[in-house]
Amino acid sequence: MIHDIEEFRKKYPNLYKELVEDKGKSITVGFDPSSIDPWRGYVPGVVDYIRRCRSVEEALRVVDYLRERGEIGEKEASELKNILEEKGLGFFGGRKSDDYYYREASKYWESLRARRSDREGD
Repeated sequence: MIHDIEEFRKKYPNLYKELVEDKGKSITVGFDPSSIDPWRGYVPGVVDYIRRCRSVEEALRVVDYLRERGEIGEKEASELKNILEEKGLGFFGGRKSDDYYYREASKYWESLRARRSDREGD
């Protein structure tokens, strides 16, 4: 959480006084890096989209779409199309199911809940 110092002072005047105005005191702030959501800000790339396709034809349309939108260049699009036509979808890995990201996020949050309950049980 990020706050402007003036905004913080106005919203939390007593806490501001304790933290900033009282001399001789110090605070330590930390976080548990394992609690950071690995999917936060994640943007799928072209291979992620290809791996969700059911056919080479569908993947070729996705590559064309991403090229038209400027998300990939002409050269990359051409290389991807050649790979798709010569080696097929399997070259990029197994197909990602429609609920792939939901299931992966669910696994992450479940493991986080388990770690928290283990810590609380100690």
